[in-house]
Amino acid sequence: MEITAQMVKELREKTGAGMMECKKALEASGGDFNKAIEILRQKGLATAQKKASREAREGIIASYIHMDKIGVMLELNCETDFVARNEEFKQLAKDIAMQIAATNPQYIQREDIPQEVIEKEKEIYRSQIKGNKPPQVIEKIVEGKLEKFYEEMCLLDQPFIKDPEKKIKDLISEKVAKFGENIKIKRFVRFQVGQTQE
Repeated sequence: MEITAQMVKELREKTGAGMMECKKALEASGGDFNKAIEILRQKGLATAQKKASREAREGIIASYIHMDKIGVMLELNCETDFVARNEEFKQLAKDIAMQIAATNPQYIQREDIPQEVIEKEKEIYRSQIKGNKPPQVIEKIVEGKLEKFYEEMCLLDQPFIKDPEKKIKDLISEKVAKFGENIKIKRFVRFQVGQTQE
């Protein structure tokens, strides 16, 4: 199948990947648009993993206020001031701040959760399982419930409110691939009117 300039242009608009990457992905997929997107996503994730070890010291503070009742401040880091000033990067920060306002995560990533909190959750899940099930079945059920817990509590594991097919970590990986820089959520704080500080 012949790969036309129009096909490359459409794929580029949809994914934000470079012209050559789009052309190669379309060639590799035999002109199948969805397969080409999948190829680009896998490449992007591989690129994002490579960049994850690089230091991100630039960035912005973004804020989001919802109906004067919920407020979020977020520090989103990148590697250069050039990317920090980019409108798409600013929009990413705004989207993540909005996500925090809507879902109230307690941690950025699952690695931030203290081990005793995880153990306590596992205990609760085990006590909820009824019947005489084999230990491996119980552990599988517990692991499944724990994944749900991570999705609720950890920002990076949450489905993105604007596109639930994507998790926040996928959203960040896409931008890492696009900008060619490491992007990290450094910290956030969420205020809610009437909420007492713990």
